[in-house]
Amino acid sequence: MSARILIADDEANICKVLSATLQREGYQVVSARDGEEAIAQLSKETFQVVVTDLKMPKVDGMEVLGWVQRNRPDVPVIIITAHGTVDNAVQALKKGAFDYITKPFEKQDLIAVIAKAVRTETLARSDVHAAQPENERYRLIGETPAMKAIYDIIEKVADTPSTVLIQGESGTGKELIAAALHFNSARRARPFIKINCAAIPRELMESELFGHEKGAFTGAVNSKPGRFELADGGTLFLDEIAEIPVEMQVKLLRAIQESEFERVGGIQTIRVDVRLVVATNRDLQQEVAQGRFREELFYRLNVVPIRLPPLRERREDIPLLVEHFLAKFNARLNRAIDGISQTAMNLLCNYRWPGNIRELENVIERALVFAEGPVLDVEDLPEGLVEKSSTAPAPLLPGADASMKDIVKQATAELEKDLIVKALAETEGNVTQAARKLKISRKSLQNKMKEFGLRETEQA
Repeated sequence: MSARILIADDEANICKVLSATLQREGYQVVSARDGEEAIAQLSKETFQVVVTDLKMPKVDGMEVLGWVQRNRPDVPVIIITAHGTVDNAVQALKKGAFDYITKPFEKQDLIAVIAKAVRTETLARSDVHAAQPENERYRLIGETPAMKAIYDIIEKVADTPSTVLIQGESGTGKELIAAALHFNSARRARPFIKINCAAIPRELMESELFGHEKGAFTGAVNSKPGRFELADGGTLFLDEIAEIPVEMQVKLLRAIQESEFERVGGIQTIRVDVRLVVATNRDLQQEVAQGRFREELFYRLNVVPIRLPPLRERREDIPLLVEHFLAKFNARLNRAIDGISQTAMNLLCNYRWPGNIRELENVIERALVFAEGPVLDVEDLPEGLVEKSSTAPAPLLPGADASMKDIVKQATAELEKDLIVKALAETEGNVTQAARKLKISRKSLQNKMKEFGLRETEQA
């Protein structure tokens, strides 16, 4: 399904040109005549990207940006601005806008910015950004020992300048940890700048991080600050840090160590005061061993490591998360679901959750959309989830009527299944890539997937 784009501009011609250009690229486009109408559209429909003019009557682009950040924080906002108001657009970037384009705009520049925003939004949906209840610690949900240990780390390091490396599978909530570190520090009133490195084309990575001067490369019609510059005095969160090309890592290392850099095409050295938080779903030590990540950069980033456990390692938190998502989607979807049956809850607790908390959130939202009774039950859950959960073998415990050989055999099978599920999740279901990651043949992986009841989602 193609991405849906909302355009807000009081100039009918601009809306018409933008709509036509994006529709030719295959996007679904909805137009709003001003910020007020844009917010009304956002309140009742789902969009992947918002493109809004900065200057509009009634409600301007900054107010639209603020509304999106409060209510749809995963949705990138692109600001349209005239040449004379670029400084205002930069202020919008510091307040959380994804990017800006200037009038008159080049078609290819617009297409590139939209594609980058769509990719960022898609990647963001693999993690958790939902607002959490105010009575939870650091706006996070979880009472398992692993989560309590993370709360302790946040308490100790939030108000320090130390670099933090967050490692965890997709969907475990890495950005929430980064936000907790920022908003519980003395930098909370300064910018919290986020960038998903996996969404940035390799050739644009340096410009995104460090900015560029006018004429530095084809299409650089204006000077533009990078994310380091925008985060000055605040926090810079680099998600999917392992995606940064090796050749860029040297410049990144210097920027971290010296707190200075030059824009692309520039000669002036810019100094900044930035607290760095980075995240990845890969094993960086393994990336170093395989030559894909510089060892000195790894050690510079790994000052305070935080490992976020996958949901299957903290199943005791699933009921708390389900309760939260029920309340959230009851409010958003105007439903009145009272709770969930014990049988359905048991199925949720027994499922392995390769997509982690984001997958659980999506399952609860879907269940509320289609539920006909006042309580969620097994028939409201996705069929595939029920099958995989209900057919999962019960663990053999030391006191059970089983030999040590049987217990070891089952434990080995469980470990194999965990590794396969993780590899498939990291490669978005690509069996060939997952087999390569596991260092087994594709045929062997297919046989194991069949054995464990893991449906093959990719045939290439």
